[in-house]
Amino acid sequence: MTAPVPPAGEERRRDRDRTRADILDTAAAEFAERGFDGARVDEIAARTRTTKRMIYYYFGGKKQLYMEVLERAYARIRAAEQTVSVGHLDPLTAIRRIAEVTFDHHEANPDFVRLVSTENIHNAEHVAEMTGLVRVNTPAILLLDEILARGREQGIFRDDIDAIDVHMLISGFCFFRVANRHTFRAIFGRDLVDPARREHYRKMLGDLVVDHLTALG
Repeated sequence: MTAPVPPAGEERRRDRDRTRADILDTAAAEFAERGFDGARVDEIAARTRTTKRMIYYYFGGKKQLYMEVLERAYARIRAAEQTVSVGHLDPLTAIRRIAEVTFDHHEANPDFVRLVSTENIHNAEHVAEMTGLVRVNTPAILLLDEILARGREQGIFRDDIDAIDVHMLISGFCFFRVANRHTFRAIFGRDLVDPARREHYRKMLGDLVVDHLTALG
């Protein structure tokens, strides 16, 4: 018994989606490696076996492609956070779990760190135009808000720290560990992403966040 053949329109849509995803994957690597100014659409086209004209057809231009790469990168880390079921966890365990997910994601996606670093070099000029990023990133703050509120109600967390403070604390540790690994190793002789020290740093992050939230103000 043969499998049903999908309608032509559905197959074309799948091909289009696969092509767009392939272009975005390749573009993310190109922008992460060379930055916005150094990246070349011709190179992205060559590596995806498509054409510069086709990339412009799908995305409109280099800037629009870069901005979509950025939005997808942020959406992926936010999606990872939303997979964490924290409603059944006590606040201390829940906040540690969020920190661990961020730690794992940054380590597994160094291109995300490079892309954000590049955008900071450009003073967030592209991100500032991307109003959709507010929608993409809001759930992360709301999730932290919910955990912090439960912790305060139970008398565990101090009340002078908000969700954005916690997000900055977690992101700062995770980002530094990946972004600064090479200079840190050159200066101090220690590889921050050495697998032998991974659990040490993962626990350190959780301890820092919990200690900060439970310290006397």
